[in-house]
Amino acid sequence: MRARHRAVVGVVLAVLGVSACSADPQGRPATGAASDRTHPQARLRDGLLTLDRLPQGFQLNTADVNSTTTGAPHTPSAVSIASMPCSELGVESFMTAHAHPVEDVAVGVERTPVGDDDMGWFGQESLDRYAPGQAAEVMAAIRGVAGRCASSTDTLADGTPLRDTASVTAAGVAADDSLLLHLTSAFPDGGQQFVNETAFVRMGDVILMVQHVVEDHPSSDTETVLSAAMTAYRSTAGG
Repeated sequence: MRARHRAVVGVVLAVLGVSACSADPQGRPATGAASDRTHPQARLRDGLLTLDRLPQGFQLNTADVNSTTTGAPHTPSAVSIASMPCSELGVESFMTAHAHPVEDVAVGVERTPVGDDDMGWFGQESLDRYAPGQAAEVMAAIRGVAGRCASSTDTLADGTPLRDTASVTAAGVAADDSLLLHLTSAFPDGGQQFVNETAFVRMGDVILMVQHVVEDHPSSDTETVLSAAMTAYRSTAGG
């Protein structure tokens, strides 16, 4: 079952362009800099999930996919979230590519499958800090693009078409603003489908995201990870 889980995750990552994030053995996200505690991002990074803050049964993802501590591109796109192609809605870096946060940090999280019918949980947590007032505009833009991309078509590199649907529901958490974005990509033959689920929670000028990628259905584990992530962030007095 473990091998099947890995195979499914690999396919989903290829389809949706999701990347997880690395962490050191002590549970802190890798930075590549010995003086990270004095780095401008260090305080925001302190609000991420760590080994001691994870829900029971979960672990930090450190080596299964190409890892990064940030989703921000070297050259941000000039295209806004409101105008970006629908095909980018399922890519975790669309926030940093099209909304340009002042700071962004992330960490990969997963739960190992238990039993033959369990696919486990695979995803990541991100924290993006925006200029004063911009985070609220970003949340509105996410709702807008989800409405515009409620039904769309994408094409894989090999020419295979995918039918994509998007919808937004309430995230059900106490915050300045929150939403749960559901994305489903299905092959036209009615075969396997992939579900990408991302929670967006705005607390002041910071947007906390928990993204889940699964084979064919959402998971209540997303709510578990989101709750733990919010507790971790709030324990740092707002990052």
